[in-house]
Amino acid sequence: MKYLKNAFELYINSSIHVSLAVVAFTLITIFQHDLQLEKNLIFFIFFSSITGYNFVKYAGIAKLHHLSLAQNLRIIQIFSGICFLALIYFCLQLEVDVLIATGILGVFTLFYAIPIFGAGKNLRSLPGLKIFIIAIVWAGSTEILPLINAEKYLGTELIVDFLQRLMLVVVLTLPFEIRDLNFDNEELGTIPQLLGSFKTKVFGSVLIVLIFLIELFQNSFNSNEFLALIIVLLISGIMLWKAKEFQNKYYSSFWVEAVPIFYLGIYLTFKFALPQIPF
Repeated sequence: MKYLKNAFELYINSSIHVSLAVVAFTLITIFQHDLQLEKNLIFFIFFSSITGYNFVKYAGIAKLHHLSLAQNLRIIQIFSGICFLALIYFCLQLEVDVLIATGILGVFTLFYAIPIFGAGKNLRSLPGLKIFIIAIVWAGSTEILPLINAEKYLGTELIVDFLQRLMLVVVLTLPFEIRDLNFDNEELGTIPQLLGSFKTKVFGSVLIVLIFLIELFQNSFNSNEFLALIIVLLISGIMLWKAKEFQNKYYSSFWVEAVPIFYLGIYLTFKFALPQIPF
């Protein structure tokens, strides 16, 4: 049991879980837009997510109050190095347009972790920006990169999809910010610090309603895909309202981060295993 627990913590702390969530969102985009499944892009996003997250978490910048890393830190460092080498390999398999877009998102990640302003401040330390930077990088990586890779350029519908993805990521990030309310520096100006836990949940609920309404009024939507989204929005809302300042160790880091993975499973079930429901 001890070894299983240690393996599970390594799975979470090494960012494998969150990277699978990023891949899940990417696959949903690919299936939604009927794009070719490009394994080089999928592996690139997976390994770049691990590399980026571990860089931010273990570069000595981010707060590690909710992690117990001493035992596994060396393993994570070695693992991150291997993932970085894999990232370089798959990077060489991609088109220049994808690499340029990745570079822009990479700048956000880099400046999120390292100081670029006076007094050692980075993007993460700017009041109110933290959650939106995370959302931009997630939405860009999982919505924009697959479309650029498929040479399907942005139109109004695709921009709307990007905004929906961005809002959903914000909703899924709010339980983390509620958890960190008693630990984050007050200068961060996170949404829970500005609004309090209850109003933060109301804010997230408003975003969920907006996502729903946008999907409802789009001219062309697949009914089964729409129902899958409704289920995920309900799950996200429940997870948000159950979030507490003092929550189970794995509530956010495992269960909330698993929502995109659940979404992929629900989406594939509704899209391929069930008959289409006519409207």
